[in-house]
Amino acid sequence: MSAPRRLCPVCRREIAVVAGRFARHDPAGSRAVTELVSCPGSLRHAPYDPALQPTLDGAVVPSFPGQLPLF
Repeated sequence: MSAPRRLCPVCRREIAVVAGRFARHDPAGSRAVTELVSCPGSLRHAPYDPALQPTLDGAVVPSFPGQLPLF
């Protein structure tokens, strides 16, 4: 299963979101030096967007009150 992707607020690339944070990634563009440099947007908290993932497991919760059936 792949991680959901969102736009990094710094480099504007689509980056995987793992555990509520943007995954570590290099900035956009080619590197002039051989050292790895992380984008300043790496490991930042990703904003919560219920339109992208309304529930954690994909289950649909009915709108009526009361106990849900077990099986």
